[in-house]
Formats: sequence, structure tokens, C-alpha cells
Amino acid sequence: MAVSLLFYTLIAGFLLSVPRLPILHETIRNVYFHVPMWMAMFTVFTISVVYSIKYLNTGKEKYDLIAVECVNVGTFFYVLGLITGMMWAKYTWGEYWSNDPKQNSAAIAFLLYCAYAVLRNSIDEEQKRAKISAIYNIFAFPIMVVLIMVLPRMTDSLHPGNGGNPAFGKLDMDNHMRMVFYPACIGWSFTALWIATLRYRIRLIEYKNNEIN
Repeated sequence: MAVSLLFYTLIAGFLLSVPRLPILHETIRNVYFHVPMWMAMFTVFTISVVYSIKYLNTGKEKYDLIAVECVNVGTFFYVLGLITGMMWAKYTWGEYWSNDPKQNSAAIAFLLYCAYAVLRNSIDEEQKRAKISAIYNIFAFPIMVVLIMVLPRMTDSLHPGNGGNPAFGKLDMDNHMRMVFYPACIGWSFTALWIATLRYRIRLIEYKNNEIN
């Protein structure tokens, strides 16, 4: 399903017409990639928090493995979201990084999850590492949401949807774009889940092999 949706997104995204808007022009097609990358990131990050809570309640190792692999995949899509956003900013705002509040907040939030990886690698004892990283993950998620979704709306920003700058709506996205945008969000989110599932299975096999040895 995810592969079919992504294939449809790539084909339809380049073939279907888009609104002729000043400044944006054809770069508006990046909305099929930039925003869905963030949606995929939020999806797996949310799942990681759920399983971090489950681990704290049950102490089951598999829940910790699911949580950490969801964070790993979410961080990967976070990077893709930042890269596609920087590319878009170059063509619409004139430079890759303009110190826009949205960009700065996103960078700070990204460092939160880089710190998560550093934290896990700095603790050798398995149960202690799993417990501390689960607690950190639970607190990091709402902070990330505030940094990305709340704070930029409280100040002036070039980014759509923040600081009085309207997000893409009926004046920007037409029905042709919606036919691609929504499947793209679903497709990339399912792709992130699929990658996280594969990584979890690999991690579980490695964990069982270590127990045997």
C-alpha cells in the first residue's frame, strides 16, 4: 500500500497542474514531500512515546526496542524534512537558512533527539539505559511539539501557518494538489512505519542472538 501511494505521489505530483502563485511557482510541488516527511516523523515519534510508556509500565524489552527504532526512523525523516525545507527556502526566501523562527525551533528540537541517541549510547546497563531513555523520550516529544507547532505561531515568521502568515489552504492548494498531498502524507507515514518495523525485527534478532551467546 505504501509503495503504491508513493508511486502515485511521484507520478501525479509531477504531472498534475499546480496553482500559478507568485514566488512559489513550480516549487509548490515540494509540499508533496516536505510536509509528508514531517507527518511521517510525527507518526513514528508518537508511536515511540506510546511504547516508552508501555515499557515503563511493564519493563518488557521489546517495547524499548520498538520505541528506540521508531525514534531512529523518526530522526531520519526529521533530517529529510529539514533538507526539503532548506531547499524550498533557498528558492522562495533566497537562502537555505534565514534564521526564521520555524527553522530555528526545528533545529533545536532536532538536537533534542540527537541527545536521545547520545544518552542511549552513554549507558551500558540495559535496563537502566532503557528506563532513562524512555523517560527522556516521553518528555522530549511534547517539547518538540511546542518548539515546532506552538512557539513559531507566537512571533513573525516567513513559514506558512506561523506568525500571521496563512498556511496552504483553499487559496493555494487546489483539488488537483489535494489528490496528491493527502495520499503522500499517508504513503510516507506508512513507509516510516514499515522501515521502523524492519529495524525492530532486525534489532530483536540481534537481541535474541546476544542472549543465546
